[in-house]
This record gives sequence, structure tokens and C-alpha cells, in this order.
Amino acid sequence: MDGIVVFIVSGLLLLIVGIVIGIIIRTIVVEKGFDKAQAQANKIVDDAIKTAEKNKKESLLETKQEIHNLRADFEKEVKERKDAIAKQENKLMEREKSLDNRSQNLDRRESNIDRKEESIEQKKQAIEEKNSKLERMIQEQDEKLQSIAGYTQEEAKEQIFKRVEEQMSHEIAQYMKDEEEKAKLEADKKSKQILASAMQKYAQDVAGEATVSVVNLPNDDMKGRIIGREGRNIRTIEALTGVDLIIDDTPEAVVLSGFDPVRREIAKRSLESLVSDGRIHPGRIEEVVEKMREEVDRFIRDKGEEAVFEVGIGKVHPDLVKLLGRLHFRSSYGQNVLQPSIECAYLAGKLAAEIGEDEILARRAALLHDVGKAVDHEVEGSHVEIGEQIASRYKEPKEVLDAIRSHHGEEEAETLIATLVAASDALSAARPGARSESLDNYIKRLEQLEHISGDHEGVEQAYAIQAGREVRVIVKPDEVDDTLAHKLARDIKADIEEQLSYPGTIKVTVVRETRAQDVAK
Repeated sequence: MDGIVVFIVSGLLLLIVGIVIGIIIRTIVVEKGFDKAQAQANKIVDDAIKTAEKNKKESLLETKQEIHNLRADFEKEVKERKDAIAKQENKLMEREKSLDNRSQNLDRRESNIDRKEESIEQKKQAIEEKNSKLERMIQEQDEKLQSIAGYTQEEAKEQIFKRVEEQMSHEIAQYMKDEEEKAKLEADKKSKQILASAMQKYAQDVAGEATVSVVNLPNDDMKGRIIGREGRNIRTIEALTGVDLIIDDTPEAVVLSGFDPVRREIAKRSLESLVSDGRIHPGRIEEVVEKMREEVDRFIRDKGEEAVFEVGIGKVHPDLVKLLGRLHFRSSYGQNVLQPSIECAYLAGKLAAEIGEDEILARRAALLHDVGKAVDHEVEGSHVEIGEQIASRYKEPKEVLDAIRSHHGEEEAETLIATLVAASDALSAARPGARSESLDNYIKRLEQLEHISGDHEGVEQAYAIQAGREVRVIVKPDEVDDTLAHKLARDIKADIEEQLSYPGTIKVTVVRETRAQDVAK
């Protein structure tokens, strides 16, 4: 029994010792594993920290590079916008300068008009005072003459006029009739020969084309694209071209309005190009307008060079060539001015050749006679004054200056070349279809012509014929004899020249006839 107890106690002690030893061993093993795990954990943390720092540095470098790229793009965009703004500011300054110059010109013109009005008023007062003084003197002289002669003024007038009329009226009228017929026969014969010869040697279409300012659109939706958001596109076009765009209810069309025909042409071509291309925005508009401006400038110079070459007048100053090209866009009576100038040059050359004058000089003078019309909407004065100044500036011959100065008859021609240019200009303008006018104005002019002719004593009827270029006047044969018929034609001609504005010439024909008739029964 004691041995069993001892055995049990020993076993328990051994068990306790084994447990303690196991615990100690386990503790030692666990501590070693913990240290190893902790060392691995520390290593992992260190590696993570290093990786994180590396990634941080890489991210920081990438961020800095991106910031640098964004800053460069931003600076480039800012520079481009600054350049665009500067360019726009320059254009606005140029436009403002142009408007200032125009305003100054208008002010000077207004000042000149005021001075002229003041001068005219002073002259008018002086003339009225002189007229009053002359009337008093004439009245005093009439009273003295009446007292001396024993006749009143009316009685003396009646006696004198009666005698003069009896003695001289038929004699003067007959003499005028004979001399006029003689001069007309000679002049008609010679002029018909020269004009017929010149016209036979030149052939040209009836009339040149009319300048239009309308751009056709493929559809009405295009109008909205032309206007743009909040009107940006249309404002850009108007600002760059100086032409107003009229977009109304007219189907598939836009009207261009402006005084400068060259600007109108640039705007027209630009709008047609934009509509054809389909890309319409301010940047594209600016690019197209600049391109079309260069294109129209080349077109103008080409037209001028073609005219000079076609007429064959030799070397002409480049600036004059360009001004001649601008006449292609200057319209008058429904056609451009360049084509009639070329036609006039041919006719003047043929006329000069017929009478033995310098044909080349005549062509040169005729081609340049209307050159002032190229800039008469930009410079003050008539196209005659402007043309003479331009030709003088480029050292053109005196015959050319004389032709420009006198081709409208405002001044007498000093050279035969100038007379030929005036004749060819009138001949060119008088041919059928050379000029166009509205139907209302045409009818009104014919009515005025018939009224002026019929408002004379002895006239029975008056008819305007030949499109208003001739008026036939039928007189009463018992009131107007053959001699007075010539005087009546001259009186009607004078009234037409004084009261009526018309292109070319108007022929007055007075017809007097006596008809005897009877009826056989």
C-alpha cells in the first residue's frame, strides 16, 4: 500500500515536472518564433516603407511633370489669345483711325459748305442791291425818254417790235434755215462716214453684266449658322469686311449691303466659300476673309492688266492698272465701268485712225477717262476732278488730262484727242442696251418729253419715239409756216436741255403738212 502511494506520488511529481518542462520548452520555442515573426514583420514594414517612399517619389515626379506640361499648355494658350486680342485691337484701331479720318473729311467738307453758303449769301445780297439800283436807273431813263419822245414805254415797244418783226423775222428765219441745212449736210456727211467706219471695225456685246450683292444659300437652315450663337458669326463677318448682312424672309438668300463695291465682292466671295465649306465660326471667318481679300486684290490687278493688254496702249503705271481693275466692281447704269471704258478706247482709236491722229494716244486717253470712278466713293470731288488728279500724279500726257477734264462737256476740249474721246464716250453710251433704267423713270421721262414739246403755241400733237431719243412734233399748218417750224424746233430743243435730264441726245423733228381731201359721191 505504501509502495502504491509512493508510486502514485512519484508519478504525479514526474507528471508535474514534465508539464513544467513542457511549458518551459514551449515558452522558449514560442519566444523564438515570436522574435522571428517580429523580425519578419519589421522587415516587411521596412520594405513597405521603402516601397512607399519610392512610389511617393515617382508619383511626385509624375505630378511635377504633369504640372509643368499643363503650365506650358496654359502659357501657350494665353499667348495665342493675347496675340489674337492684340491683332483684333490693331484692326479696331485701324478702323477707328479710318472713321476718324472720314469724320475729319466730313467736318472739313461741312466747313467748306458753310463758307460757300456764306459767300453765296453775300454775293446774293450784293446782286440784289445792284439790281435795285439798276431798276431805279432804268426807270428814271424810261421816264426821261418817254417825256422826250412823247410815247409811253409800251407804245414805243410796240412800234419798234412791229417794224423789226415786219422787216427781219422772215429774213432771219430763212437765213438761219439755209445756213443750218448747209452746215447739217456737210457735218452729217462727214460724221456719218467717220462714225460708220469706226463702228464697223469694233464689235461688242450689247451690255455688260450687272453687279449683284446677293448670295444664294442651299437651304434656310444655313441662315442660322451664318448668324451663329448670339450673333457671333454675323458680327465677325460685318466687322472684318465692313459690309452689312441683311438676313430676312427672302428664301435661300442673303443680301450684302455696302457702299464700297470691292468690300462687297470680298464679303460675297467669303460668304460663298464659308457656305460651301460648312465650317462657320469666327476663327474660320477671319481666315477666309483674309484669303478672299488677297484673291480679290489679285483679281483686280489681273483685270487691269487684261484691259491694258486688250486695248494695247503699252506701259501703264502699276497703280493705274490696279485702279482700272477696280472699275470692274464700279457699276454705272447697270453695268461695270471697265467694259465701257475698253469699248470707248476702241472707238476712240478707230476715230483717230480715220482722221490721222495718234491712235495709241487716243486709246490711252479713252481707257483712262473714267479712272476717277474707281475711288470717287472714297475721295471728295467728282470723278472728273479725281481722275485728272490721279492721271496728273502718274505723269500722263496732257491729251489724257484734257480728255478726262472735258469728256462730259463741263469744259471745252483743248486737243482733238479729247474731242474724239468725248465723241466715243457718247457713242458708246448711246448704243442699244448700254444703259439701264427703271420702267417708272423711263415712262416718266417720255411723258415729260411729250409735255415739254406739246406746251408750245401751234403744236397739235407730240410723240416720243425711239425709246425717248426722238420726239415728233405735229404742228397746225395754218398757225406755223415752214420758217417758224425751224424756230419751233430750236425752242423745243432749248426747253428739253433746260428742263430734262437724259442720257445721250434727243432729236427734235417738227412735222408740218397740209392735206386736201374730198369725197366723191
